[in-house]
Amino acid sequence: MKTSIVFTLSLLCAAPAMAQQAAPDSIGSAALPDRIVGDLGAGVYHLERNVLDKSAHNTLLPYAYFDYGRFFARLDTFGIKTARIGAGYLELAARVSFDGFDAERGLQHRSNPIPLGIGTFQETPYGAFFLNAFYDFNQSHGTLAEAIYAAQVDVGPVSIYPQVGVERRSANYNNYFLGVSAAESAASGYRQYHAGASNNAIVGLSADIPVNADWRLNVTWRRKWLGSGAADSPILNHKIEDMGLVALNYHFK
Repeated sequence: MKTSIVFTLSLLCAAPAMAQQAAPDSIGSAALPDRIVGDLGAGVYHLERNVLDKSAHNTLLPYAYFDYGRFFARLDTFGIKTARIGAGYLELAARVSFDGFDAERGLQHRSNPIPLGIGTFQETPYGAFFLNAFYDFNQSHGTLAEAIYAAQVDVGPVSIYPQVGVERRSANYNNYFLGVSAAESAASGYRQYHAGASNNAIVGLSADIPVNADWRLNVTWRRKWLGSGAADSPILNHKIEDMGLVALNYHFK
């Protein structure tokens, strides 16, 4: 399916959605920072390309995880904080995703989604919660939602963030990217397939390693198990998708 490991623009998942640096320093207070607070840098990303026998690849991309006033960037997710709710804000959010692919082997072109929606990041004494819901304003007209929990464990100077969550993709979203129509089946030889909605389990692990006072090394791995509504698509290579990254970042305080 995707190369929805999303990101670039400044990058991804969310993706989602990761808990790395669980939150810039001032997120827990009512005050919004009037400067960049968080991390900016670049890293090598291991990206899954899980359709049409394409192979995963490594690429150098920006890394962005910071707050600036009401604006936030969290890898592949960007947006604006609005009203204060709980331990965070109601957020208007957008996600960078590359689930699309070019016409190939008798299959029609799939346009990249344009996911826009709402969400919130809640940092509590029990860990961090990322909740997001998006609607694809491009061709699929489908929805995706996610709930991710991240804890923090400090081992000396190193902070480790285990993550667990679930992603829900609607039938419209999955079928646009993973379905095979009757016409496509005849042209490609792939069996006809109508995808349904799926619940995709996610686990991840991030490590934030200080290099010196202002620089940090982030190492992240995330695995996603595709639910049955998507995993049986004949154009998928496998039912598990991995994302990894190693990034060197400057930490703005």
